[in-house]
Amino acid sequence: MPELPEVEALAHHLRESALYRPVARVDVAGMSVLKTFDPPVSALHGRVVTGAARYGKFLAVEFADPGSGGREAGPLHLITHLSRAGWLRWHETAAAAPPKPGRGPLQFRVHLDAVGGPGFDLTEAGTQKRLSVYLVADPQEVPGIARLGPDALALSRDEFAELLSGHTERIKNLITDQRTIAGIGNAYSDEILHTAKLSPYAVAGRLKPEQIDDLHAAMTGVLGDAVARSVGQGAATLKGEKRSGLRVHARTGLPCPVCGDTVREVSFADRSFQYCPGCQTGGRPLADRRLSRLVR
Repeated sequence: MPELPEVEALAHHLRESALYRPVARVDVAGMSVLKTFDPPVSALHGRVVTGAARYGKFLAVEFADPGSGGREAGPLHLITHLSRAGWLRWHETAAAAPPKPGRGPLQFRVHLDAVGGPGFDLTEAGTQKRLSVYLVADPQEVPGIARLGPDALALSRDEFAELLSGHTERIKNLITDQRTIAGIGNAYSDEILHTAKLSPYAVAGRLKPEQIDDLHAAMTGVLGDAVARSVGQGAATLKGEKRSGLRVHARTGLPCPVCGDTVREVSFADRSFQYCPGCQTGGRPLADRRLSRLVR
């Protein structure tokens, strides 16, 4: 799933490649991805890309009406949440014929300059269709954005400590709750907790001051480093760049690059996380109910 660093890099890529280009046509290949109907996507035709930004894990592209100077009519914002299997692909050329619904991963296409010219696609692999696209006058009209907590890279140490105070949730769950802290998902939470040498099951409100220091430093360091590596990469290379920087996430059974212990996994119905017992839990494996049912 694209998280804060990848979405930040995609926004940067659009600012580098799409800025001040007019919309020639918009194609909707997957009707279920479009979560708004007023204004219609045809309202983007003739508008000019004037910006791209990130809200947590949401990607927003701003379009202004050149006929009004972007003032009277106001900008429109095309906002997407890429979810687990969604992605943005930049193209220099594209098929001029509208895509057929239900054929392949393409869900949404924006032609810039001319039909068949440059632009970007929103795609989604797999059968679980969770990609979401909104066209709104104000990003706060998107429910997921309106509910976001403060951005992970904007929190000071003291603000972070205040957010954790009093919470009885496991720290893994809390820092991935977008209503509490925006931008962190499953992969980078694994990396942050590994860097901070904290168990994913540690209770958020019971962390000692020095543990909060370490966790805040890990959060800003891991995310900041990932943004620095990702920004400037083309959209096509971002996934590989993310994988290359991971030390525990998706590395079950491999040695920890810090202590050499074997990276372990805890699985749930629809997700899993990875951790290093040597670095994070004093060498003790965490309970995995899926495996516990098999070994008796």
